[in-house]
Amino acid sequence: MQTEDELLRRITVNPAIFQGKPTIRGMRIKVGTVLSLLEQGVSVKEILDDYPDLERDDIRACLRLAAGWGQIAFREAVSYERVQR
Repeated sequence: MQTEDELLRRITVNPAIFQGKPTIRGMRIKVGTVLSLLEQGVSVKEILDDYPDLERDDIRACLRLAAGWGQIAFREAVSYERVQR
């Protein structure tokens, strides 16, 4: 199993690809696309079947990145709430 750092290295940002939105290993597959499919209930197996260049760890990397975004958003919300009091 890959470490968090190894997983996150799979996520790339290139201004020439999808206007700099995060993609997977420089391919034209956006992290947001994978997350949206998962949110819609598409299984990991179905995603891997539909995107044969993807690997299971690519999907794990997308989830790890999203978890990090969630933690940042939560901290910002809590900080904002404290300032408003």
